[in-house]
Amino acid sequence: MLILGIDPGTAIMGYGLIEKNGQKLTPITYACWRTPSDLPMPERLRLLFDSLEDFLRNYSPDIMAVEELFFNRNTTTAITVGQARGVVLLGAARHGIAVFEYTPLQVKQAVVGYGKADKKQIQYMVKAILGLQETPKPDDTADALAIAICHAHSMGRKV
Repeated sequence: MLILGIDPGTAIMGYGLIEKNGQKLTPITYACWRTPSDLPMPERLRLLFDSLEDFLRNYSPDIMAVEELFFNRNTTTAITVGQARGVVLLGAARHGIAVFEYTPLQVKQAVVGYGKADKKQIQYMVKAILGLQETPKPDDTADALAIAICHAHSMGRKV
């Protein structure tokens, strides 16, 4: 089963595709999509949507796992992340892909075993769980892989 994890954002949207075969998790591809900050928001969202569409056509994931929006003190950031999440949810719907959402707390508990884990702990565990040679960069990419791992570990309860 192919699981696509997405860490939504308008400047940087991390993605990580893993394969779950029994208890084994294998990384397929991971990186991020970036948009120039000088572009108007509608154009940035279109670039993200086009990148996601190409990815979904090329890889055909079975399931998508996305970080759930948590209310942030910075309202502007929360709104732009919400817009990026909308792009992701639309792409999944257009391709008939089921979407599962996880809070940052759920992701940290599933990957590290501790809900208050920091970025370095998450990155270390993503690298260890997937047998990677290096820590995925930027943080958004490691977070996307962590979200995919979270879903893989939660499948018995969510699917």
